[in-house]
Amino acid sequence: MTSTADPASTADIAFICAMPMELEPLIQKLELTETSIGGAPAHVGTLGDWTVVGIVTGMGTELASAGMTRLLDAVQVDRVVVVGITGAVENETPIGTLILPELVVNGATGSEYRPAPLGEGAPAGTMWTTDTLITDPDEIAALRARGVVSLDMETAAIAALCERRGIPWSVFRVISDRASDGSIDEEVFGLSNMDGSPNIEAIERFFAEHPERVEAMAKLAEGAMLATEAAADAAIGACAFS
Repeated sequence: MTSTADPASTADIAFICAMPMELEPLIQKLELTETSIGGAPAHVGTLGDWTVVGIVTGMGTELASAGMTRLLDAVQVDRVVVVGITGAVENETPIGTLILPELVVNGATGSEYRPAPLGEGAPAGTMWTTDTLITDPDEIAALRARGVVSLDMETAAIAALCERRGIPWSVFRVISDRASDGSIDEEVFGLSNMDGSPNIEAIERFFAEHPERVEAMAKLAEGAMLATEAAADAAIGACAFS
């Protein structure tokens, strides 16, 4: 069912995702209803006694900031929960590992943000938010040396807006790939549009030019699906526990 009207002006929890594939498990598990908030697509529903809203911002700090601003200008939110995938900075962390960062850093500015505890998990490590794809071994090694455990493209921007508005925020991201194993490069990164949707033309061209990478890409897609499901389950579980 789809509603074209804006929902109520308050929500206990806002689930924030960068890509549609990250929000989809939440939609299915919580039976969220599609609607519109501030003129943009959103999904609303409940989690126990909580009212919830879920949105997709698009990829990168600029789109994350714009999407969050649009939501927070339209809806009074009590807590923000960032849900989705993240990339490991070393090859030992298994795909599907939940990352609950103790610290989130904006790689462009150095600004640091600390998530509010939610659920039973113990926060650990630093999540590094960057708008650029990092694959250089020396740069990755430097990040590991300062306690970075994973990379993402939105969390620091979301955190900055939440802290500016006095809204507690938490992060539930799950490892879907590794920055140092060669599975992600600029060409693979370009297979998604910045709104998180698949770039069909780029995908068709990629497989025409690299048929030998079909198996590796299937494995990457499998890891992403596993990670989105695990992230949704962890976020729902933590909210229900609280």
